[in-house]
Amino acid sequence: MKIAARPLSAAILALPLLLTLCISARAASIDESLPDPQTLSQLELHAQQAPPREQCFLYAQLVHTMTELAARQFRDGEVDHASTTLKKVEHYAQLIHLGLANDTKRLKNAELLIQHTTRRLGEYLHMASTEDRPTLQATLKHLDRVHDELLTQVFNH
Repeated sequence: MKIAARPLSAAILALPLLLTLCISARAASIDESLPDPQTLSQLELHAQQAPPREQCFLYAQLVHTMTELAARQFRDGEVDHASTTLKKVEHYAQLIHLGLANDTKRLKNAELLIQHTTRRLGEYLHMASTEDRPTLQATLKHLDRVHDELLTQVFNH
């Protein structure tokens, strides 16, 4: 009996490691590169014209990309551009919120992307100057709400 228990206990002990590796692999697959302005405009247009079932994920991609862009703009001292970009992030987050009932396609992918983006925005918040923090905090609060709603939808499907 002890022999059979050993492989089972080893499997149970290895499970958290396996889950961590799977989550890390998925997070590693998120594209952190920033597209050029023309590609970004095309992504915005594609999201607007996409069927309702696909918009949630496409808007999540836009939220992620715009968050990365805002972080770069803050680092480069382009505070006005970064604030404008964060307003777009909030706009797309609102569109995710409004379209949740229509979208079930790639819902889990959208949730993971928003989770990653929220975490990244939290990192940027800690590095931001005092005058930049209110804008970042407001955006982060909005993204947290959207993430919670996405997570609820994932569990409901």
